Formats: sequence, structure tokens, C-alpha cells
Amino acid sequence: MASPFPIPLNALRAIEIVARRGALAPAADELGVTIGAVSQHLRRAEERLGMDLFERTAAGLRPTPALKAVLPQLTAGFTALQDGLGSLRGSDEAVLNLTVGSVFASRWLIWRINKFTMLHPDIEVRLNVTGAILDISRPDIDCGIRYGQGQWPGVNAELVGGGAYQPVCAPPVARLLKHPDDLARVPVIRDETTMLSWDAWRAEVGMDPAILLTGPTYSDASLAFDAAISEQGVLMAADMMSADAVSDGRLVRPFAHAVEGPQGYWLVTAKGRRESRKLRAFRDWLRQEVPASTRGYVHQSRG
Repeated sequence: MASPFPIPLNALRAIEIVARRGALAPAADELGVTIGAVSQHLRRAEERLGMDLFERTAAGLRPTPALKAVLPQLTAGFTALQDGLGSLRGSDEAVLNLTVGSVFASRWLIWRINKFTMLHPDIEVRLNVTGAILDISRPDIDCGIRYGQGQWPGVNAELVGGGAYQPVCAPPVARLLKHPDDLARVPVIRDETTMLSWDAWRAEVGMDPAILLTGPTYSDASLAFDAAISEQGVLMAADMMSADAVSDGRLVRPFAHAVEGPQGYWLVTAKGRRESRKLRAFRDWLRQEVPASTRGYVHQSRG
């Protein structure tokens, strides 16, 4: 009887990792072998299947259309195997490993995570704060919060919030702003990492499109928030992220006009991964805490 697996499981795993990451080194690290061994895995698999699995390009290895089509199944399959092994050993329901970006961590989560731990004292939350989009199928990551439009391959994404956005600034800066065109008179903080559109907001409020916005530039979104609080200028920010600073008066929303963008904060989990009790608890808490964190906040105008 022919084997249902014409190539070894390690080779299949190497194929899945390289297809997802576009390089041999990540597969070598995860499998504990040399880059040369990974390369041999790929070559022998292609020989046994009688087809090319990768295109060799100057930018790295790219999966062929045939491999790309089945990659979600491979990733989900290995994720399910990892979860099955975890169940066999007794999964660690006492630790929730969460990866988040710096703004979500510093402007929203860090001020509220104690509420979750008070509700679930048996669950320890471990944060991996990074601007990189980590592989959510890794066995050491349970879930993540990502900002974008929710269309990432290999993940289940549930919208948490954060679609509404508008300019914010410190009260002394706000006193100079009577009309959106007055933004020409103050510095406008540029966040190089943002997905928020000044153009969309300007168009909605009828701001003169010829007005040039200038000001300091930051490559870190959390620092851009601190710059706005320290009176360096006006920042475009998601209402969800600015809500606390607006509530306590460090920031105001000078024009009280938010627009709804296509992006937001999403809870993401690996496709094929079983839903653990700790993940259900965290999801349920987010569904309650996010609306509660903005409910009752009023749009503050000039201080």
C-alpha cells in the first residue's frame, strides 16, 4: 500500500515554513538543522513529487501557485498537530501569550489588563510587544492584536475596535485652532507607521487641500503620542487610543469630528488552532472592555 505521505513530515514542515517566511533560515532554526539540510529537504520533496514547489528569485524563495494554494491547509494542519500534542501533554491554561503593538500596549492595554487578571486570577498574561507581525501559529503565541484591515493569511481575525479617528493635541495647542484650515499655523506630527489618512479627514471636514501640513516626524507611534501630549503639535489618532488622554485632559479633540476608516484593531488567532479556555476568556473580556473604555467619553474641544 502506498504511503499517504510521499515525503517525510520534517520535509513537509520545512516546505510550510519556507513558503510562509520566504527563506531557509527560519525553517533551519525551528527544525534544529542546518540551512543545507533544509535545502535538501526541499530538493528531495520536489523530486518525489515531480514538480517545482518554489521559484528561486533574487528576493528569496517564493512558493509556486500550486504550493501557495495549499499553504493554508498545511499551516492549519501543523497548528492542529501542535495543539494536539499540547493537549496530550496537558496544555498550559495558566499562561496567555499575547503579541501586541506598542501603541495598543501602552495607550490601552497596560491600563486595563489588571481588570482581566482580577477576573481571571488563574491566568497569567505574558505580553510580547513588537512592531513586527509575528507568526501567530508559533506554539509560544496564543493570540495577538493587530492593526489593519483584518486580511492576514493563515489567521482568524475578529474586529476589536479602533475604526474612528481624528486629530488630537494638547490644550494649549488646541486654543490656536478654530477651523481645520488653522492647522497651517501649528506643527502637525507625522507618524511614519500610521495607517490613518489625513487626506480622508481633510476631505470630510472641507479643509483646503492646498494647505501644507508640516511638523516633526516620528518612526515610533507611541513616541508620536508623547509628542502630542508634550505640546509639540497635532496628531491624527484613533479615538480608542486617545480616549484615556482625552478623558484626563492631557489631550483634546479640537474639531470634534471623527471619520471611520477601514482599519481597526483585531484579535487574531491561528487558523486550525482549537479555542482554549484562556483564549475564550480573553475574547469575552475584550468584547466587554473595549466598548466600556470609550462609553461615556465626550468629545472635548479647546481647553
